[in-house]
Amino acid sequence: MTDPYSLAGKRVWVAGSRGMVGGALVRRLEREPCTLIRDGRDRVDLTRQADVEAFVAAEKPDAVFVAAAKVGGIHANSHYPADFLYDNLMIEANILHTCARVGVEKLLFLGSSCIYPREAPQPIREDALLTGPLEPTNEWYAIAKIAGIKLCQAYRAQHGCAFISAMPTNLYGPGDNFHPENSHVPAALLRRIHEAKMSGAPEVVVWGTGTPRREFLHVDDLADACVFLMRHYAGADPINVGTGEDLSISAFAETIRDTVGYTGALTYDTRRPDGTPRKVMDVSRLTDLGWTARTSLREGLAGYYAWFLEHIDRVTA
Repeated sequence: MTDPYSLAGKRVWVAGSRGMVGGALVRRLEREPCTLIRDGRDRVDLTRQADVEAFVAAEKPDAVFVAAAKVGGIHANSHYPADFLYDNLMIEANILHTCARVGVEKLLFLGSSCIYPREAPQPIREDALLTGPLEPTNEWYAIAKIAGIKLCQAYRAQHGCAFISAMPTNLYGPGDNFHPENSHVPAALLRRIHEAKMSGAPEVVVWGTGTPRREFLHVDDLADACVFLMRHYAGADPINVGTGEDLSISAFAETIRDTVGYTGALTYDTRRPDGTPRKVMDVSRLTDLGWTARTSLREGLAGYYAWFLEHIDRVTA
């Protein structure tokens, strides 16, 4: 482990501060003795290089967390491939290039577990990157995130930049996107099961067979891991962030059903794509550094549902 990097007295930019991950980072960093820099589309268009350069020149960040991204589930990735590839490439390229040029002290880039091959050995180690074909249902997003990792490594190699990257597993928590078609699995299931409960529907249809296995991490745990890595990690290789535990989609759906208090049936639409058969992260490198996830799935889902109910008018509009 290297000497810790201190955030005390630093100006810290959370790129993408209005998203689910960015919001969690803001909540976590509010407990640190630093000055937070927030952004938003009303302040800066991260897909435009001139806008990013002007923003960074004005705000002068010392440390940066790159949580900004265009994200979505299988449906969104399949229907908007150009948007997912172009927008994410532009966002990461503009931020990393500008931060390298002005000499930002340290930067953490957030990728995704979808960067790994569809048939990667399980649990997935960091060295599985680029060893096989990607899952077709999210390859556009994955390719953009792989490019971001490689940009971090390239700026380190050519310019000596202290740029690191972290690969979170599937996330859920406050600030999630509950769009009926473009959301990820946790949000899509939570909304669908809640609406079935409210309407008295006898069943909820779950996409796919229910057999794929996934790992789920509460977004506040991810934020805590990011702050930990900013302090204690300085390596060029990406590092996985997760729980190291997985469960089937059917078991996950049943846990959400229990959380919501829905008593109807869950049925499975096998015409819909399953995606990767199994995806669980090997988090031993992060564990060896001294960090582990704290939020149990049932505890996390209870808080997730409470937040959903509190913000239901906005998130289902």
